[in-house]
Amino acid sequence: MAPRISLALTLHNHQPVGNFGWVFAEVYEKAYEPMVAALERHPRVRVGLHYSGPLLEWLEAERSEFLPRIRTLVARDQVEILGGGLYEPILAALPDRDRVDQLVAMSRRVAGLFGARPRGAWLAERVWEPDVPTATARGEYDWTILDDEHFRRAGVPDAELWGPYITDDQGNALTVFGTEQGLRYRIPFREVEEVVAYLREHADETGERLGTMGDDGEKFGAWPDTFEHCWGKGRWVERFFEALEANADWLTTIRPSDWLADHRPIGRVAIPPSSYAEMNEWSGGFWRDFQVRYREINDLHKQMLRTSAKVNRLDPGQPREQARDHLQRGQSNDVYWHGLFGGIYIPHMRAATLGELIAAEDIADRELHVPGRPEVVDLDLDGRPDVRVATAGEVITIDLDEGAGIGSWDIRAARHPLAAVLRRRPEPYHERIRAATAAPEPRQAGAAPVTIHDAIRVKEPDLADRLTYDGYERRSALVRVLPADADPASWRAGGGPDLAELVAGRWSLEQLDPETVRTSAESVLGSTRIRATKTIRLGGGRLDASLELEVSLAHLAGPAFRGRVGIEWPTLLLGGGGNPAAWWEIGGRRSAHDGSGAVAGIDRVGQGNDWLGLAITTRVSPTLDAWWAPIETVSNSEDGFERVYQGSALLLSAVAELPPGGTWSATIRHEVAVARER
Repeated sequence: MAPRISLALTLHNHQPVGNFGWVFAEVYEKAYEPMVAALERHPRVRVGLHYSGPLLEWLEAERSEFLPRIRTLVARDQVEILGGGLYEPILAALPDRDRVDQLVAMSRRVAGLFGARPRGAWLAERVWEPDVPTATARGEYDWTILDDEHFRRAGVPDAELWGPYITDDQGNALTVFGTEQGLRYRIPFREVEEVVAYLREHADETGERLGTMGDDGEKFGAWPDTFEHCWGKGRWVERFFEALEANADWLTTIRPSDWLADHRPIGRVAIPPSSYAEMNEWSGGFWRDFQVRYREINDLHKQMLRTSAKVNRLDPGQPREQARDHLQRGQSNDVYWHGLFGGIYIPHMRAATLGELIAAEDIADRELHVPGRPEVVDLDLDGRPDVRVATAGEVITIDLDEGAGIGSWDIRAARHPLAAVLRRRPEPYHERIRAATAAPEPRQAGAAPVTIHDAIRVKEPDLADRLTYDGYERRSALVRVLPADADPASWRAGGGPDLAELVAGRWSLEQLDPETVRTSAESVLGSTRIRATKTIRLGGGRLDASLELEVSLAHLAGPAFRGRVGIEWPTLLLGGGGNPAAWWEIGGRRSAHDGSGAVAGIDRVGQGNDWLGLAITTRVSPTLDAWWAPIETVSNSEDGFERVYQGSALLLSAVAELPPGGTWSATIRHEVAVARER
């Protein structure tokens, strides 16, 4: 018998919660619609398709004619639709109950839209932990797709990856297909003839070999240079499907569930925690390491867990369902990690994800009647106490061990995380930017596109000169003590050198009640010892919340001290790219929120975002100098390395004289006006 082989193609299509509508539309036109049209033209090509919950919602609302076309492909047994977590969460990051809720909700959504319950579950970012089979079994899924890297770590040789295996947890079995690296790297980046030859090379007389390729649908048209390659002059997909049909006597396309109907798994496998190779590299080997490497990711994750626990306490009914929907959207994986591109570095998606958690917690707090109860609790699970204070209009969290800084400042009615600003930190890929800047490699005309993991594109010149890092976490209400001759330029360049250990040092809690938090710390400035005190007061309602901060410094011992003392306050108001909706109003002049400047001796600062319906009036007493500047990182996107606006920092400061026994104090009062309840 002539050698034969089967090919299981599965395309994963996803757009994150909070992504721009124009991105959905552009990728639809470049990748999603052309692929379905190609399948309609080639009815003998069978594939698996996965559309995540956020993408399905957009398709229902904006391209309603598209879903019946997919349903027709399903009805004629050409396409198998996969499920998974509804809003594409990392299952390993969720409590057990939420894993199952997400899986079941997606199964019901797929069955309602396409007329068939999904048997396969797409595993977001292929993040695997050994207890996944228990959740998928409770969600009534039979199989999933992992990477060859998972099997390699389990000791399975590459030569034995031409078929599925079975694994189990707590008596629950799950079949796992391995997406073969040779196929994943060739499709669609190598010539069609090479892909077919590769498959022929691995065919055998038994016909029992299965090549699996499960990967992003966006690389068929939406990744850089791939549209022309896949659908334009290159016609790659059309030529590939024609080749599959022409070689159907020995090369069969098959849906994963159809393969399982007639074939048994190759054998058992025990897979350790892992993901695809690039994700393992980005995380440092284990996906949960992102929560160790990035304070912002850990804070987000722990806020999600706290919110989940509250939502789970609600009685059945509409409020619980509304809160659970927001919670599930807030579990969308995209900003719970960071690699060569995207992740937590994308500010509008970070704000959207946190906004969903704010909405879920707001509903739960109202139903459980808990607003106004201050807490001393280990919020970030670092073994040290933190403070959470909530009113009807806002929630703040304070890390006592790191400068008593405000790590989150959530405005409930606007569903917006004002303090969700990202720290500038070194990343391994920054060396690639420096290298590319020093010796750029021009792209060869007519060359085939390369995977975005390998491409080095720089969207603007001199990015290497913009690689600036912060020596502390970008929390709000931090007390800065800078040299007396510090200037705005040195402060913008990296925060400037602090003379006191007040930014990241340990503070003591002195008072906590529903309206007031008072903390204090002592520090040494050269030979001078000082005591710093912060008093935070919350007030107002849902549409007019206020946050007042009083800071005082007292000379305790040693010689007189002279330096620039101030309070630093970063805010996220989505002002990147000169967004006209986001603004500063300082010294009677309005300017873009991603701009920079300095004004001496002011008593009022305004900032806001009209699209968010937020305006903040900051009153200062006594008058202080105002310095403001954007906080920008450099990271990658599908289109190349670029500057990304992460928020803006405001420093309100003055040169202070502290003689023996002397004091310095200032009060900053933020008044937040919310234009509408979201």
